[in-house]
Amino acid sequence: MASPAFEEIAETFAFLEDWEDRYRHVIELGRAMPELDAAFRVAATKVDGCASQVWIVPRIEGARFDFQGDSDAMIVRGLIAILHALYAGLTPAEVAQVDAPGELARLGLNDHLSAQRSNGVRAMVTRIRTSAAAAA
Repeated sequence: MASPAFEEIAETFAFLEDWEDRYRHVIELGRAMPELDAAFRVAATKVDGCASQVWIVPRIEGARFDFQGDSDAMIVRGLIAILHALYAGLTPAEVAQVDAPGELARLGLNDHLSAQRSNGVRAMVTRIRTSAAAAA
């Protein structure tokens, strides 16, 4: 149950055979994201468990889950953009149904992220799921 935006990312990853090109694409996705307002870069929105500084600000609009996120690391901004494509626009109940590890495995990220980055992605997914559950 992946969004069209996530499917587009998966198709691009399938097209890009070289991991250097895939990393560049992840960074481009991060650059394309709107920057998070400095007022939201606070302890309450900071995601623990990430090597980089990461902030996630969830919101519910019209019974649909969405979030803004940012990081001080470009590759992590790209990972946030991928998670945004995976989760944004779902209902809080649908957020709980997403198999994030399975969907991200389709991109091959598990094999190409450092252990620290993988832990950070898990921490971001946990924050997203917890936020959506609290909003439900």
